[in-house]
Amino acid sequence: MLQRPARLRAIGAGMFEWLEKQIDPFAPFNEEETPPSRVSAFAWHYLKPVRGWLVVLFVASLIVGLFEASLYVILGWVVDILATSTPATLWADHGTALLVIGSAILFVRPVLHFCHEVITNQILVPQTTNMIRWRTHLYTLGHALGYFQADFAGRLANRITQGGPAIREIAVTLLDTLLYVAIFAFTALGLFSSVSPWLALPMGLWIVAYIALLRYFVPRAQVRSLRVADTRSALVGRVVDSYTNILTVKLFARGAEERSAVRNAIAAHTQAFLNSFRLITGVGVVLTVMNSLLLVATGGLAIMLWMRGLMTSGEAATGLSLVMRILAMSGWVMQSVRGLFENVGVVQESMQTIARPHGIVDAPAAAELLVPHGEVRFDKVSFHYGRDEGIIEDLDLTIRAGEKVGLVGTSGAGKTTITSLLLRLHEVERGRILIDGQDIAGVSQDSLRSAIAMVTQDTSLLHRSIRDNIAYGRPQARDSEIIQAAKMAHAHEFILELEDNRGRRGYDAHVGERGVKLSGGQRQRIAIARVILKDAPILVLDEATSALDSEVEAAIQEALSTLMEGKTVLAIAHRLSTIAALDRLIVIDRGRIVEEGTHAELLRRGGLYARFWRRQSGGFLGADADATG
Repeated sequence: MLQRPARLRAIGAGMFEWLEKQIDPFAPFNEEETPPSRVSAFAWHYLKPVRGWLVVLFVASLIVGLFEASLYVILGWVVDILATSTPATLWADHGTALLVIGSAILFVRPVLHFCHEVITNQILVPQTTNMIRWRTHLYTLGHALGYFQADFAGRLANRITQGGPAIREIAVTLLDTLLYVAIFAFTALGLFSSVSPWLALPMGLWIVAYIALLRYFVPRAQVRSLRVADTRSALVGRVVDSYTNILTVKLFARGAEERSAVRNAIAAHTQAFLNSFRLITGVGVVLTVMNSLLLVATGGLAIMLWMRGLMTSGEAATGLSLVMRILAMSGWVMQSVRGLFENVGVVQESMQTIARPHGIVDAPAAAELLVPHGEVRFDKVSFHYGRDEGIIEDLDLTIRAGEKVGLVGTSGAGKTTITSLLLRLHEVERGRILIDGQDIAGVSQDSLRSAIAMVTQDTSLLHRSIRDNIAYGRPQARDSEIIQAAKMAHAHEFILELEDNRGRRGYDAHVGERGVKLSGGQRQRIAIARVILKDAPILVLDEATSALDSEVEAAIQEALSTLMEGKTVLAIAHRLSTIAALDRLIVIDRGRIVEEGTHAELLRRGGLYARFWRRQSGGFLGADADATG
C-alpha cells in the first residue's frame, strides 16, 4: 500500500517535468537580429516563439470564463425552480439536471482550472520569462564596447532582468484577465437584453463609460509608468555604481555625497511614483461612482420589471449577481490595466536600451581567421572616435610574423586605440587591418579575438574562482596546465594562501567583483597567467607589468620572454626600459608614426624617443615629455 502514493507522486512529477519541458528557454535563435523599436512589435518579437502556447492559454481562459459565467445563469435557474417547486416534486422534476450540474461543478470545473493553471504556471510563465531574459542578454552581449562604456552596468542588468517579466505579464494580462472580465460583461449584457432592452441599457452604458475611462487612463498611465521605470533604473544604476566603486568612495571620504546622490535618485523615483498614483486615485474614484450608478440602476430596473411580471426572481438574482461580480472585478481590472501599463513602461525602457543595432557585426558568412604565421598590417588606417580629426591618421604599419614591436608615445597619442582597432573593439573609419593577409573586418569577431591574447593596464577579473579566471581563455585546460601557467606568472605561491569568505581556498577561492579581493599586482599576475595559458599566436601587452613591484616584474619579464617566443608581439609601456629590448620600437605622436627603429638606433638619432628616454623619471614616460628637453 505504501508503494501506491509513491508511484502516484512519481507519475505526477513526471507529468510536471514533461509539461515544463514544452518550452526551451535556450532554444537557438538569430542573435544578430535587431529587435523592433515599437512596444507592441518589440514584445511580439520575444513572444513569437511561444505563440502556440499563447493561443492555448487564450482558449483555456475563454472556456474557464464561459464556464464561470454560466454558473450565474445556473444560479438564476435554481432560484426559479425553488420558487416554483415543492419539496415533494423538486427531486422528481429536476433531480437529473441538478446531478449533472453538481457533477460538472465538482469534477469539470477543477479540471478546467487545473488545465488553465498548468498552462500558465508550468508551461508559460517561468520559461517565457527566462527565455526573454536569455535572448535580450545575448543580444546585449553582442553590442560594441562603447555601448557598455556609455551606461551603468546596474541599469543595463536591471533592464534585462525586468524586461522578461514585463513582456510576459502584458501577454498574460491581455489573454487571461481582460478576456475573463469581458466574458462576464457580455454575458450580463446578453442576459439583460433577452429580458428587456431597458435592463440592458445600464450595462451597455457602463461598458461604454468603462472603455472611455480606459482610453483616458491608458495613455497617461503609459507616460507616467515610463517615468517610474526610468527613475527606478537610474536609482539602481546609482546604487550599483556606488557599490562597484566603494573603495574610491571611502578613499576620498565621499560617503555623504554618495548618500545624497542616492537620496536624490530615490526622491525622483518617489515623485514619479506619486504622480502615477495620483492618476490611479482619480480614476478609482470615477470608477466607484460608475459602479454605484450601475448597481442602483440595474437593481431598480430589475425590481420594477419583476413587479410587472416581466422578469422572474431567478433572472433578477442572476442579473444582480453578475453585476456584483462585475463591480468586484472592475477594480481588479483597473489594477490589472495599471499593472499592464507599468509593464509597458518597463518594456519601453528596456526597448530603448536593447533595441539598438549592434555597432560592430560580423560580415555575412564571415570566415574563421586562420593565423599560420601572425603577420599584422595596418593599411592606411584612420580612426577619430566619430570626430572630424585626431587620434589615428593614415597609419601604415607592418609587424612581421614573430616580430616583437613596442609602441611608444605620450598619453593620448593613440597607442591603446591601435590595440583596440586590432581587436576590432572599434571599427576603422578608413583603411583596413590584415592578419596574414586576411582583412579582420571579414572574419568572425570570436575567431579574431581567440587568435590574440592581451594583458591590459586596467586588469579586472570575474567574480569566480582563481581557476576559472586563469582558464577563461581556454576552459578545457587541465588543472596541471592551469597551475603551470600560474607558476610561470609567479602567482602560484600567493594563490595557495588565498581563502574567501565561504572558506574556499587556493584555486577554488573567489576573487570578488572585478577581483577586488586581490591587490593590483596579484590581479596582474592572474591576468598574465590567463594569457600564458591561452597561448595565442598574437600577443598584445598594454602596460602588462604596470602594477608589479620591481622584484616581481623582473621575474615576470622572464616569463613574458618565454611566452613571446615564436609569437607576434605588440607591447605598450610608459616605462621604456621594459620594451627597450624589443625588435623594433614605433614612436606615435598624434596618431602618426614619427620614428621607428631599435632602441639603440633611436637613441643615436636624438629625436623624440631620445628625449623621452632622457626625460623619463624613474623609467616612466611623462605626459609632457615631448614638450621639453
